[in-house]
Order: sequence, then C-alpha cells, then structure tokens
Amino acid sequence: MSNAASICVTVMAHNEEARIARCLNSLPLDDAGVVFHVVVNGTTDGTAAIAHQIAVGRANVFVHDYKEGGKSRSWNRFVLDELPDYYDVHVFADGDGQILAGSVNALADALRADAHLNAVSALPRNGRGVEFYRQAIRDEHGLVGDLYAVRGDFLRRMKAANIRLPEDLIGDDGLIGALAKTDLQGEGHYDPERLIPCEDAGYLCDPISLWQPASWRLQYRRMINYSVRHFQNGLITDVMRGPGPSALPQRLALLYPETLSKMRPRNRFPEYWFDRLALKRMAAAI
Repeated sequence: MSNAASICVTVMAHNEEARIARCLNSLPLDDAGVVFHVVVNGTTDGTAAIAHQIAVGRANVFVHDYKEGGKSRSWNRFVLDELPDYYDVHVFADGDGQILAGSVNALADALRADAHLNAVSALPRNGRGVEFYRQAIRDEHGLVGDLYAVRGDFLRRMKAANIRLPEDLIGDDGLIGALAKTDLQGEGHYDPERLIPCEDAGYLCDPISLWQPASWRLQYRRMINYSVRHFQNGLITDVMRGPGPSALPQRLALLYPETLSKMRPRNRFPEYWFDRLALKRMAAAI
C-alpha cells in the first residue's frame, strides 16, 4: 500500500481489450495521491496484456489477472481477501467506460464532505435516455457499477462482519448500494441519505449501435442478465428484511431450490420473454 496515496481506484475488466486502454488513459494515472488496481477476471482476450503495458513504469498501477471469471467473485477476492488494508476512499469503475476528467477527486471530495455518507455514485453523461436515467439515480439515490466510491472504513467494517457478495450475483452495484444505505445492517436501518449522487463525477459508455449485429447480441445477453438480476434482487430483499446481510449465501443459487418454483415472468413485453430465459438459466444452476 502506497504511503502517499489516499485514494484507491479499482477497475473491473472482463474481455475489454477494445476499451480498456481508453478507460485507463481517462484516469489520473500520474496523480501520486491515487493508486490504481486493474482487476481482470475470466478474460480470454488481450485485456490483461494491454493493462500491463500501460502499467509499465508506473509505480502506482497494478494489474491482477484472475483466471476465474465473475465480477462479484472477483470483487470479493480483491477487496475482501487480498487488500491488506483500506485507503481513505475507494473508487470503483468498469473497464468499458471512459471516466471524465476530475471525477475521481470529485467522488472523494463528496465523501469527505459528509461523514454520514457511506457511498457516492457518478452520473452517466451519454446514451439513449440519459436524462431520464440520471434523474432516476438522483431520485432513488442509486449506485451504478460504472463509477462509484465508498469509504475505506465501510469496506473495513464489511470485511470484519464477514459480509460478502454472493459469487453468482448479477448486479453487484445494487447490493453494495443497499449495504451502504443500511450501514451494513438489515432493512430496518435503511437511510437513503447514506448514498448520494455526485453531480461533478461522470462517465461515458459506448452506445448500442442499431447497425452492428455484435451490439444486438450483446444487448440480448444483457437483457437476460437484467432479468436474472430482477429475480436475484427479490431474494436479496428477503434476506435484508429478515436475518440481514450477514446471512447472504455464498451463492444465490443455493436459494433456488426453495424459491424458483414461486417465481413468475413479469406480464409485459419484453420482460416476459427475457424473464423466461432467465428462469431457465437459473434452473440449470441448481
């Protein structure tokens, strides 16, 4: 751990060789007050090699190449198992985005300005329906995995309480946001003011192109994941309303045998179609 750094930026990347250089180069890599960790997981392309090239000659940039995939599993491994201690502020970003200048320090400043906060979330700056999405994040005090920050003390307490993300969780940001709002306790301790959006922090993502078949395939898989996330969120809500986050299972699939038969697709299009595919995938995981 660098003695000079007070901010840690963790970039989560899976098969992002076309975008990882843009992402890393959009970050303040020359800032001595920030240390950077690129967590490459389950990658079959050149993501790790590109990250290593960018890290050459930089004492504050580190690359971790995990052969086993899964964002939540890798988040646990790096944040809760491998980090020996925690920085003042931890910023998390996805490797497919472009971080706008000043965003890292804006997130850190927002956290430091209010001792009641556990987390702050950046806002998107492009994409279809971006204004609607931005307002939803403001209204719901949402946390988006593309770019957010949490206190080091929050992570330290999370580790001490042995609270871990289920390894098969889709939508780690939703659970991290819930844990921030409940201060690592059950839903009875819910306070949305522990998580706020940061207007001065933002990111850009590649929009879906109607003219590229690869984009359509990516969006199709993404829609199935959204449906799995919908059903998993229901399971997590039950845990948070009941025994609390310390009872989160290692894998949510452990809960499927008793709960899957009660789940039904939503009665509207296109959710109905993707919910059916999601339930089929979840049944195969039992």
